[in-house]
Amino acid sequence: MNWSKLTALTLSSVMAVSLAAGCSSSAKPEGGAGQAAGKEAADVNVNKAGMPIVKQPIELTFLTGLADTNGSNSFEDRLVWKEYAKMANVKVNFQFVPFSSLTEKRNLALANGDYPDALYSARVPASDLMKYGSQGVFVKLNDYIDEYAPNLKKLMDKYPDLRKALTMPDGNIYSFPSFYSPEFLPMLIGTPLWVKQDWLDKLNMKEPQTTEELYAYLKAVKTTDLNGNGQADEIPYSGTGIGPLIDQIKGAWGVGNRGLGHKFVDVDPQSGKLRFFRLTQNYKEVLQYVNKLYTEGLIDKDIFTQNGNALYAKGAKDVLGATINPNPKTQFNGEGYFGLGALKGPHGDQMYTHIKVPMVWPGAFVITDKNKNIEATIRWMDYFFSDEGAQFYFMGVEGTSYAKTADGKLEYVDEIKKNPAGLTMDQALTKYVTWMGGSYPGYVQEKYFKGSETLPESVEAGKKAQPYALKELWYNFNFTDAETEYMSAQGSDIQTYIGEMESKFITGAASFDEWDKYVSTVQGMGVDQYMKTYQSAYDRYSKSK
Repeated sequence: MNWSKLTALTLSSVMAVSLAAGCSSSAKPEGGAGQAAGKEAADVNVNKAGMPIVKQPIELTFLTGLADTNGSNSFEDRLVWKEYAKMANVKVNFQFVPFSSLTEKRNLALANGDYPDALYSARVPASDLMKYGSQGVFVKLNDYIDEYAPNLKKLMDKYPDLRKALTMPDGNIYSFPSFYSPEFLPMLIGTPLWVKQDWLDKLNMKEPQTTEELYAYLKAVKTTDLNGNGQADEIPYSGTGIGPLIDQIKGAWGVGNRGLGHKFVDVDPQSGKLRFFRLTQNYKEVLQYVNKLYTEGLIDKDIFTQNGNALYAKGAKDVLGATINPNPKTQFNGEGYFGLGALKGPHGDQMYTHIKVPMVWPGAFVITDKNKNIEATIRWMDYFFSDEGAQFYFMGVEGTSYAKTADGKLEYVDEIKKNPAGLTMDQALTKYVTWMGGSYPGYVQEKYFKGSETLPESVEAGKKAQPYALKELWYNFNFTDAETEYMSAQGSDIQTYIGEMESKFITGAASFDEWDKYVSTVQGMGVDQYMKTYQSAYDRYSKSK
């Protein structure tokens, strides 16, 4: 199956782009002399600073991951990319693959050798960066960064953990990341736990500060007609999957103390050693708490199966007492919600653990060996890691999509903020920019990012979380091929079994009387080897510079 056919199958609204035209710049010259001549010609065509990036126009094709919230109109028709094509002298054909099928389509393309110049917003995991980088499918960036990616280099110098997380065990860097400023806590939180202030007021209850107070609020929501429609349709808590709720509250039991990038391992505060926390007594109590909520009908019965669209449809009906998403206001025009901070648990633990790794996607952008214009492509991507490029990417063009306020702040125009057709902000933005839904390669700072996370409610949630935020946040660990093979096989089996059993404990399909037996079963699956593998990766991470 050629690339054009593959992408045509993924989304019917994709523009028909001829691979012969779109990737003519990607055909690799045959023979060493031809390759050298092609590279020399590309070097001559590239300006090493400023715009345009190239003297003579070039054309590139990118496999492009697409979120549901990002619309289906082509990127090429949106303001930012139309302007950037003119600025850079580089035309990019973005070929969409929905995130729901991205992993499958990406893996198929890489396995068949049928891929374009680069993968954009492609969510390439570190294991694949190592695998395809060592095979030469992904271009090694080490020798190009100093000269063609000064903005990424500047960030890696400022944040050494970013360089550690981007560097594979073979010492090479194969990708540009999606990187959030470590100082931008609301962005690292991403999806707070929201509750309704007006419903609290009607119930004469204060803001929940403990896990028991949250339980009391959810219990009251279930038994009170708070939306005043005469129906018992209030849903105390709803979300997409049970994991986000667990990740929000587990700090109230003192587990998960190295952040969301490490779902099974943290550090034992007593011994200072790595700990497989999902089998601890404290984590058992987290599951027992969630089980109590579920069995008493305080958690939406659809929690394990519904997607974002189904959740937001419920939110639009004003029936949700609490939920987890970027911001109810932007997701379903939900009013009156505010984010909770770190809840205090039954043993006095109070730690905000729902904090993402600042490098959210290590493989947000990779260049492939089909690309004849490597230097230009690196410069094209690196621009968005500068302040100027990032502001342009997120805000668009001054006077068209945003304006500066009297105090110098940037604000979207009213067509976006208060759309006359009733569109949500995300929907209105699809005419101008393409960052909605996340996973994009680039650098995010609060001063120019105007997504849900910068709204007053989200900023306030970040302020509440700050005093109890994790003191040490681990970035990604990168595994060798042998370690990856283990983690993808036995390690994955352990994780899958744990996920299945935790769902059963929460729903009551499995009794907590079986907990000790469950722990023994998981340990018998090879937790010792799992921890040895993790320790090796941690040791490399700790020693890396």
